[in-house]
Amino acid sequence: MQAQWIIERKRDGEVLTDDEIGAFVAAYVQGGVPDYQMSAFAMAVFFRGMTAAETAALTRAMRDSGTVLERHGSAPRIDKHSTGGVGDKVSLVLAPLAAACGLTVPMIAGRGLGLTGGTIDKLDAIPGFRTGLEPDEINAALDACGCAIASQGKSLAPADRRFYPLRDVTGTAVSVPLIVASILSKKLAENLDGLVLNVMCGRGALMQTTHEARDLARALLDTARTLGLRAVAVLGDMNRPLGAAVGNALEVEEAIAVLRGAGPAIVREAVLSLGVEMLRLSRLAPGAREARSRLELALDGGAALDRFRAMLRAQGGDERIVDDSARLPRARFVTPFKAAAAGVVRNVDADSVARACMELGAGRSRMDEAIDPAVGLSAIVPVGTLVELGEALAFVHANDETRRAAAELHLLKAFDVGELATPPGPFVLERLT
Repeated sequence: MQAQWIIERKRDGEVLTDDEIGAFVAAYVQGGVPDYQMSAFAMAVFFRGMTAAETAALTRAMRDSGTVLERHGSAPRIDKHSTGGVGDKVSLVLAPLAAACGLTVPMIAGRGLGLTGGTIDKLDAIPGFRTGLEPDEINAALDACGCAIASQGKSLAPADRRFYPLRDVTGTAVSVPLIVASILSKKLAENLDGLVLNVMCGRGALMQTTHEARDLARALLDTARTLGLRAVAVLGDMNRPLGAAVGNALEVEEAIAVLRGAGPAIVREAVLSLGVEMLRLSRLAPGAREARSRLELALDGGAALDRFRAMLRAQGGDERIVDDSARLPRARFVTPFKAAAAGVVRNVDADSVARACMELGAGRSRMDEAIDPAVGLSAIVPVGTLVELGEALAFVHANDETRRAAAELHLLKAFDVGELATPPGPFVLERLT
């Protein structure tokens, strides 16, 4: 197999065979294809695209580049994947909630790049919590509490682990075939019975229009079906931040509030909507109404919070954070960002909020860049709130005054305060099967 020939054929719009794609990916993992050639391949795919068969072959090859988790027990193994969004802490609530309802949830998650937050980064804010688990450690955590949230490590889909950062720095992150292969190769390595795909759509998402999000969702569903995985896709609104907190430790604190039956209504609604899909895929609940009832009981009755504590113990985290949020990282400065005029909050722009948090150090633009787990925004006022002149629209958590000032320049664009506000729509925009 000559890597150059594969790149040239895709550059010229030809259709690659399963064997060619499989050999190319295998050579990449083994060091026979350098990063610069993989980058060239990514750019060729970006411009020329892939057929459904090519996308499935790439996904399969990336899954087969590593091991697949063994199955323990008889509980349905269902996971959820989100394409990422601003303030998206849903996984931290949903994994233990689904486990409390009888599912096994082996969630392989990622770190954030660009404007979207990463679940692993949020969990890294918890003292002692280990996300770099080997497959046997993931299974041990699943045996202990029914859920685990971990990074993919060296064993699961290692081709994706190497390829993922290249896509971001080469401008090919939005290529639909590459997104599909990246997401599904990891999820197929989990040995699932079903997968719920939360494709975010809007200003704070990778896919900014409903059309783009729908195309990605359909490509994910088609590839999952081709490879024998039952799946459903939910398009979620990401024009506004998901919740009142953006920033790693701050989002952990908000997730715990939701696990207590409190927290922002939009986060709770997102969790319940996606949880319903997980239970329906598992066939443990025959309909949406029964599924939602079971989820609400587990959330409000404390069973989900108990599973979260158990997950913390299983992965080495300090479970005292559940009752004492002061044990989470805290920023040196917490200052209000004040309204410049009285009126109704008409919009909170997710993109501007994300850029403000990036300035503070809550995100990264390169995979090797360190992030500050303590910084971010809290108490972000929801759309429709009536505010007075000088009232806080959010609180800025910063460890550096220069960065705080830079963040506030973005916040000036984030909040639209005026006379009338259109009520925010539901989290779920569409459901595709």
